[in-house]
Amino acid sequence: MTMVGPTNKDFRRTAFAATQRPTTGPLHGGRAPAGPAPSRSARAATPAPTTSAAADLPPAGAAGPTAEIPACEAQFARAARRAWPDLPAADVAAAVDAGMLVEASDTAGHATAAAVGAAAATAQRQGMSVRDTRERNWSSFGQVIPVLAGSPGSGASVLAAALADALQLAGRSVLLVDAADPVRSGLAMAARTAGPWVRGPHPAVCIRYSWRARALLAQLETALPVVAPGMVPPPRFWHPGTSVQATVVDLGHDAWRLAAHPLTGAGEWLRHGTPLPVPMLVVRPSRPSLVHAEQVLSRLEPWVATGAATAPAQLVVMGAKRWPPGVAGAAGRRLTPLLPGAVFVPHDAATAASGVSAQVTAPHILTAVGAMLRRWSEGDRR
Repeated sequence: MTMVGPTNKDFRRTAFAATQRPTTGPLHGGRAPAGPAPSRSARAATPAPTTSAAADLPPAGAAGPTAEIPACEAQFARAARRAWPDLPAADVAAAVDAGMLVEASDTAGHATAAAVGAAAATAQRQGMSVRDTRERNWSSFGQVIPVLAGSPGSGASVLAAALADALQLAGRSVLLVDAADPVRSGLAMAARTAGPWVRGPHPAVCIRYSWRARALLAQLETALPVVAPGMVPPPRFWHPGTSVQATVVDLGHDAWRLAAHPLTGAGEWLRHGTPLPVPMLVVRPSRPSLVHAEQVLSRLEPWVATGAATAPAQLVVMGAKRWPPGVAGAAGRRLTPLLPGAVFVPHDAATAASGVSAQVTAPHILTAVGAMLRRWSEGDRR
């Protein structure tokens, strides 16, 4: 596949065009930012100031840099909504975070919050409306397999890479979608070299295509400091324009936020459609992980009940060959139906130490994942 796009230098220049630095900011005003407040124990251990020192202290309740923070956040929220007054609250919160992050060391908070808000607004308005609950036609993506982390660090990215490897070894043309924040992606090193990129729904958001052996890896890329949930391009932007028989989607690590509103951003991959997506819920063999996963399913439940989202169809337990004693009992009523068909993927020390690399997945991981895919294929034929 040949794709030609602007250079990295061109992309950065375009992405930062909306974030030119003004010379002043609400948290600066020519002053250095205030340092962190001392803890209660530190204040108790500090000797009382002398009379001359006390005379230099500001009166109680005097305004300072920290007192300006709520007003600053409100200004950033208004800037985020400038492009679209109905921008969802999760995107507004992310834009405010981006503005505060930049404002802490520079003075471009307003411009950054506005740029994040504009990118999220543009991306969402080019996808399916959250009010549109019609089934999506997934046929151009083949079999869609969204991979959802049931708890932090569950190994969802490892499973996504293993699925892509097993499918391409079985002769399928595979698209591996990495919808995570680029700086926190578990698939950041999944390709040997970075391939060309194509413009996404907004100038500050693009999708980079690289090869993982014969599977095409599509990764989100942006120069903005925070990726708002709505900045993730709708599914149609991820299609490479070539034949795809299976699409594996690493939805990213923040399943708690995604499950609260799964009809936009990365959550669009969970939309009900034809052929029916097969979401996988990934957990660790521990009681806390199962408790987390139960809460993720609880958040998804009303969306599944309305037919808008697809419930996880497969539970995958990473790093074990069986349930440790007493762990399975922590499953709640939503997770329990998935326990009998749970697939166990054994621990691999090299993968645990280095994460997903450009090398093919470890053989014993591929064996477990390949057996699961064969069972699915046999079930489809029956």
